[in-house]
Amino acid sequence: MRYLKFIFIFLLLFNFCSSHAQQNDLEYKITKNLRCLVCQGQSVYDSDTEFANSLKLLVKKKLDDGLAEKEIYDYLKDKYGQWILFDPEFDEKTYFLWLLPILLFVIGGVLIFKLFIIRKN
Repeated sequence: MRYLKFIFIFLLLFNFCSSHAQQNDLEYKITKNLRCLVCQGQSVYDSDTEFANSLKLLVKKKLDDGLAEKEIYDYLKDKYGQWILFDPEFDEKTYFLWLLPILLFVIGGVLIFKLFIIRKN
C-alpha cells in the first residue's frame, strides 16, 4: 500500500512536470517565431528590449488562459500585422514571398542549361 502512494505521487509530479515542460516548449517556439519590432533582426525570445519582454509575458498569459498557438499568432497578427512573424503563413498576401525562391531557382536552372547547350554547339 505504501508503494502505491509513492507511485501515485510520482505519477502526479511527472504529469505536472511534463505539462509544464510542454507549455515552456510551446512558449519557446512561439517567441522564437515572433520578430522584435524594436530590434527587427532578432526574435522576441532572443531580444531583451522592453517590447520583447512584454510580448513574452503576453504569450505566457495567453498560454495560461488556454489559447492555442494559432490563436496567439492570430491575435498578434491582428494587433501588429503579418510582419511580426518570422515564418509568415501562405496566403494571398505572401504567396510571392514563398514562390520567389522556387521561381528564381527554375529560371537560373534554365539559364545555366541554355549556356551549356550554347557552349556545346
